[in-house]
Amino acid sequence: MIRSICENALQVIRKAEKEFSLDPEQIIEKSYHMTTLLRNLLCTVKKNVLEKGFSDENEEVYFFKTVKPQILGKLIYYNKIFRIEASCPVVSGKMHHKHFSNELNLLKQEFKEQFYNTDFYRYYRTGRTECDHHFFCRGKLDLHEVVNSFVFEIDNQFSTYYDYKVSRIIANELLYKYLLSKVEPDKEETALFANGQDTSRDFFWTDSKNALIELIYALHASGSISHGKAGIRKISMVFQLLFRIQLGDVHHAFHRMKDRTDSKSIFLDQLRSSLKQHMDREI
Repeated sequence: MIRSICENALQVIRKAEKEFSLDPEQIIEKSYHMTTLLRNLLCTVKKNVLEKGFSDENEEVYFFKTVKPQILGKLIYYNKIFRIEASCPVVSGKMHHKHFSNELNLLKQEFKEQFYNTDFYRYYRTGRTECDHHFFCRGKLDLHEVVNSFVFEIDNQFSTYYDYKVSRIIANELLYKYLLSKVEPDKEETALFANGQDTSRDFFWTDSKNALIELIYALHASGSISHGKAGIRKISMVFQLLFRIQLGDVHHAFHRMKDRTDSKSIFLDQLRSSLKQHMDREI
């Protein structure tokens, strides 16, 4: 039941984002609308979670590691866009550039203070799961750990503390790309991001992250991109921007694939099989 509620909530976000525009003339109104929508959605999901509960710890981990951070993270993101844009003194020129440069510097400073070189940030970004039941189940926070004081103010029935940290990571990554597009609009990475946001909202990766990482390494190993001169990091960046997905530490994930006991290229095997079946149907 909870998984169905969660999937419906994520569908609401995807549908709303398809209609979202980065048009400077609409950005304040649109970001305010998204903030309101996400705030109401979070309240609705919270009510359902508190009323229905979770069937087991795995469902609880899924909610607090994946679902709630997607809602809260984007709520933080759109609210920050609204506040930043609404306080911008001019629409162009040096003051405009300085305003967004200052915001970008503040974001970088926040990252250094809150996340840089922390054990949890490395744990989350590398896709590890062995401590999920500690980080993403309620009532398991050890106060001997170094935590922010606001932990005493959170609703313990609807937060594990670390779900908020994941939400902040998601929000900050989205905001970084947005601010970079304002400060350096001609950058290759920003152009790719902007295209993905404006014209390809219905174009997203629906398989696992490991499947995409496997594809990236296959393309690199075959030399199919830029005559083999493009590195893993570059190819990975392009795919992450194209599909609006965070892959974490792709090198670590790839080395785990090498230890698979059955096929080391599960996704590529599936691709080959799917293509063969499709060709057979077309005959």
